[in-house]
Amino acid sequence: MIAGKQDSALGRTPYYVLTGGLAIIFLFPLVWSFYASVSPQAGTAQSEGFGWGNYQTMFDFGAGLPTVAGNSAVISILTVAITLIISTLGGYAFARFKFWGKDALFLLTLSILMVPYATLLIPLYVMLNAVGLSNSLVGVALMIAMFQLPFATYMMRISFEAIPRELEESAQIDGCSSFGVLWRIMLPSVVPGLVTVGLFAFLAAWNDFFAPLILLTDPLKQPLPVTVANLRQQTMGVINYGATEAGVVVMALPCIILFLLLQRYYVRGFMSGAVKG
Repeated sequence: MIAGKQDSALGRTPYYVLTGGLAIIFLFPLVWSFYASVSPQAGTAQSEGFGWGNYQTMFDFGAGLPTVAGNSAVISILTVAITLIISTLGGYAFARFKFWGKDALFLLTLSILMVPYATLLIPLYVMLNAVGLSNSLVGVALMIAMFQLPFATYMMRISFEAIPRELEESAQIDGCSSFGVLWRIMLPSVVPGLVTVGLFAFLAAWNDFFAPLILLTDPLKQPLPVTVANLRQQTMGVINYGATEAGVVVMALPCIILFLLLQRYYVRGFMSGAVKG
């Protein structure tokens, strides 16, 4: 019995070594950023001893951390909402309805993934400028959501397809409409897929730099990534690495917290589009 347990432990040793090594590789940059943000550096607000001087610099820079973090939050929430609503309806339609050109339309939707992000920024800027959304948080959210929709629609389609049709047919026999089936039966069964899509959309919106840089000209509307990039530009060309690392830590915290809280749903949704239960 004891020998069997020892053999099992030895057999899992390579697994522990590999996962431990990967954990160290991925965690090291985060730990280093936090260390650099509180360590003393000449020419910064934290020139002597360890402390939170660099975070104070970050807090007071530009429009102030509450404003820029609020801008990032608004962009992220709008992006998640737009992505979830459109991808859920689109994924449900592709998974359950038959219509002419369905497969071709789905492939056309996925083809957006093959277009480089940067090549569409200027044309989209011209379009949004024409409708008065070139300097608004809504315009930024719409632009980011557009690039999230192909993957999100794909995820929602395979999530809906994993649900047995018998559940849907039983609800329709009981008198549910198509929307009623979607709301009462399908959505509770694809929570992992919804969480995966929402998490990806949030991470993309929270960390996006190019779209806000192109669309937003008002300093009071700048989100965190643009503010952190501007924070690097200091007097006489000297970069304030301490404050920059403080900005990196502030940007990373919401992403880490959300991922840890939603990890169970994220893994299930991303790996298989699993059915609830």
